Amino acid sequence: MELRNIAIIAHVDHGKTTLVDELLKQSGAFREGQAVSERAMDSNDIERERGITILAKATSVDWKGNRINIVDTPGHADFGGEVERILSMVDGVCLLVDAAEGPMPQTKFVLAKALALGLRPIVVLNKVDKPDAEPDRALNEVFDLFANLGASDEQLDFPHVYASGRSGWADLELDGPRKDLTALFDLIMRHVPAPKQLAHQSEPFCMLATTLSADPFLGRLLTGRVEAGRITTGTTLKALSRDGDRLEQFRVTKILAFRGLTQTAIDEAIAGDIVTLAGMTKATVADTLCDPSVNTALPAQPIDPPTISVTFGINDSPLAGRDGSKVQSRVIRERLMKEAEQNVAIKIADTPGGEAFEVSGRGELQMGVLIENMRREGFELSISRPRVIMREEDGQRLEPVEEVIVDVDDEFSGAVIDKLTGERKGEMTDMRPAGVGKTRIIAHVPSRGLIGYHGQFLTDTRGTGVLNRIFHGWTPYKGPIQGRRQGVLISTEAGVSVAYALWNLEDRGRMFIGPQEQLYVGMIIGEHSRENDLEVNPLKGKKLTNVRASGTDEAVRLTPHIKMSLEEAIAYIDDDELVEVTPKIIRLRKRELDPHERKRASRG
Repeated sequence: MELRNIAIIAHVDHGKTTLVDELLKQSGAFREGQAVSERAMDSNDIERERGITILAKATSVDWKGNRINIVDTPGHADFGGEVERILSMVDGVCLLVDAAEGPMPQTKFVLAKALALGLRPIVVLNKVDKPDAEPDRALNEVFDLFANLGASDEQLDFPHVYASGRSGWADLELDGPRKDLTALFDLIMRHVPAPKQLAHQSEPFCMLATTLSADPFLGRLLTGRVEAGRITTGTTLKALSRDGDRLEQFRVTKILAFRGLTQTAIDEAIAGDIVTLAGMTKATVADTLCDPSVNTALPAQPIDPPTISVTFGINDSPLAGRDGSKVQSRVIRERLMKEAEQNVAIKIADTPGGEAFEVSGRGELQMGVLIENMRREGFELSISRPRVIMREEDGQRLEPVEEVIVDVDDEFSGAVIDKLTGERKGEMTDMRPAGVGKTRIIAHVPSRGLIGYHGQFLTDTRGTGVLNRIFHGWTPYKGPIQGRRQGVLISTEAGVSVAYALWNLEDRGRMFIGPQEQLYVGMIIGEHSRENDLEVNPLKGKKLTNVRASGTDEAVRLTPHIKMSLEEAIAYIDDDELVEVTPKIIRLRKRELDPHERKRASRG
């Protein structure tokens, strides 16, 4: 039996998980009549709700007596820490590209990581059955992308297939029979090399841990590829940190291998296979699990540094503790440290006083997913506005810049260019037609300028624009960038909001709350129509008299209020504001800046 290890990489929403579903079905991983949900690999609730892959997950299929280990990776750069670790476990990648959209920012990100490791990708032109698909154009753009990323001659000579993951077919020719995925399976077996680790089975056991999970019965679980040797249940191993320091010695209590969507206990694992080990108590991601005779740790892939930071604090509002059960700073700290242990792209630091924590990561989406997971677990938090992380090099202050690719209707291109290159100090690098009535704009924009921009972008394009972004590099600091222009409406009273009062306040701006909602002093209840903040009374009821006149007692009809998602709220707030997050509700409120923060905010 031959073995192949392969990862599926692509831009977000280009069809990775759907394709893996079909690979599992056509390989016989599911028994006949078995009920399998759509996007079976997206096991996390948030992944299913948002339709994106957040956590890398492995599976295994049997094809003509051979085993193919497949890893489904995230497509968003905010979760790039997962991609960087996972690619060190595989010997080949399938690069999925939407035949209509072509290569996108995250396509460039994940491909660059694969090429740097020397992997030779298989290009899968997916969704070629879409009405607007242009597979030839997409293929040419993919070749150009390979060349721009410095691919070797071997990597440039990539094989490609035309496919439809949803319909479950892949062919070497565009006008092929379109029956099944046999062509893709066979191409993987031909093109992807067998693990070179197979030649090291007689050496002492060694494995690099790439993902961490937990089981209520087995305890701590570490997954990785066996780099050398063999392992059986009951074997004694030791764990080495990246620096080669000994962490612990433990006995392997269970060896699990991926078979379809489940993990099955096996008696022995050999070099080259992807397995999960149980029995350790301290070892974590990027540590080496090895035979006691081994004294050198395996090299771990370097992880790109975080680009933004957010302050997580206790919820100290007057309504704190009503919804959640986990409100103490000690409990919040333990949860954040647990997250940092599993996700190497996140860094945690204590702030003076110990009541809040600086959490650094890749982007707003990554932070939003972490906060959403915590609120579902019963936490109450106060969240600050995201701040970009600056660098100092040769006495010069540098800031992160992102490459932004925008697809908009022609009529909205002017407004988008004005916002990106004018107000937000970006530089446009390309602009070209992108189909019927559409324009594609590519610009390099400071990360600071993109915080809170997405909502304005949707307004400017009337909800029809598509914006993708990826970290591009560092550039000298470009000076202050104007933040949100509108002020906010702030409650001066505590109590329950009154419909009549909100109706009278509608001339002042847009409301974030409806009637009969619990309020407190300092809570933000809406956006002011002008640039200054305005304190208002949303509890003021109608004066009652014994005078009656026609039309004075008509029912109050309120304009529907704005309900912000978690990411929208975090991007909306200013430096002197916080997002109050509980399991049931999201509120905005004002806070006082300390002198250090006030000085930093004035610098932009």
